[in-house]
Amino acid sequence: MDLTQVLHMNGGVGEESYANNSVLQRKVISLTKPLRDEAITNLYRNSLPKSLAIADLGCSCGPNTFLVISETIKVVEKLCQEMNHKSPEYKIFLNDLPGNDFNTIFQSLDTFKENLRNEIKTEMDHCYIFGAPGSFYSRLFPDNSMHFVHSSYSLQFLSKVPNGIENNKGNIYLSSTSPSNVIKAYYEQYKIDFSHFLKCRAQELVEGGRLFVTLIGRQSEEPWSKDCCYIWELMATDLNDMVSKGIIKEEKFNSFNVPVYYPYPSEVKSEILNEGSFDMDQLDVSQVNFYELDNGFNTAQCTRAIAEPLLVSHFGESVTKELFNRFQKNVSDHMPKEQAKVTNITMVLTRKP
Repeated sequence: MDLTQVLHMNGGVGEESYANNSVLQRKVISLTKPLRDEAITNLYRNSLPKSLAIADLGCSCGPNTFLVISETIKVVEKLCQEMNHKSPEYKIFLNDLPGNDFNTIFQSLDTFKENLRNEIKTEMDHCYIFGAPGSFYSRLFPDNSMHFVHSSYSLQFLSKVPNGIENNKGNIYLSSTSPSNVIKAYYEQYKIDFSHFLKCRAQELVEGGRLFVTLIGRQSEEPWSKDCCYIWELMATDLNDMVSKGIIKEEKFNSFNVPVYYPYPSEVKSEILNEGSFDMDQLDVSQVNFYELDNGFNTAQCTRAIAEPLLVSHFGESVTKELFNRFQKNVSDHMPKEQAKVTNITMVLTRKP
C-alpha cells in the first residue's frame, strides 16, 4: 500500500469531512498557543528577517488550516508595531500529502487574506501562500530557506506500515496481545521516521530557525496502553465481529495495520538528542479529554474523518461504511466508561549553528 496516495483526511465540507470533524485538533492548537507565540516572538526578535518563511506540515483542510498561520502573523505584526519596524514579507507554505484536498484550501485563500487584514488593521506587507504537496519524511524546501516550521497532530503517522508484522493477528495496531516483534517493529519504524524528519527540517531551516511540533503520544511506558490504543482496539473489535459474520475475509483483516505510533515523551527526547541538529527549548506534555468531542458520535466522526480513506483503500467503500456504523455504537457504549484522554507532546526546537 502506497501511503502517500491513500493517507489523507476526508476532504470537502460534508458531514463526514475533516473540515467538520476537527474540533479536538482545534482545541489542541489553542492549548499550545502560548508556547507557539513565545517561539515565534523569540525567533523574530533575534533575527528580524525582512522576509519570513513559515511552513505548516500536515495542514489538511478546513477551519484549522489557516489558524496557526493567522495567529503567527498576528504575533509578528504586534511585534513590528511595538518595535516600530516595517512588516516583513510573509511566505507561507502549506504542506500535506498529494491526496489532501488542496482545492478547498486554495478556494478560501482570498477570504483568509481579507479577514486577516481586517483583524490586524495594519499596513501588512505582502503575504504569499503556496501549496507544498509531499511527504514530510522527505525534503520539501531548499536549504536554509525556512524560519518557522509548524506541525500539529500529524507526526504520529508513520511513513509506512512497519515490516514484518504479519503475525499481529486480530489487531490493527499495538495491543496487549501483539507479539514482541510487532511492538519492536513499530518502535523501530518510528525512530527511523522521526530521525529523518528532524534531519530534513534541519537542512531546510535557517540557523536559529524554530521547529514547533505537537503530536499524539502516550503517558504510559507500555506502547499498547489504552491511553493511546483504545480507539483502535474498539475498531479491531468491530472488524473481528465482521470477520466472524463473513462480511470480511480473515486474511484481509489480518493484513491491515494502522501506520501510526504514539511515542512516550522520553522516546521523543531520545531521538532529538541522538539526531543532534536541534537544541530542545521545551518538551511539554498535556492531555485533552475525549469529552471535548461532546459524545461518542462526534468521537467516531472524528476518527472516521481521519481513517476512512485508509480503510476504504484496503477494505472497500461498502465494508468501511458498515464498519463505521458499528464503530459509532461501540464508541458510544464504551468510550465514556473508559474516561479516555488524548496525550499531547509538544516540542519547541531551535536549529543549531
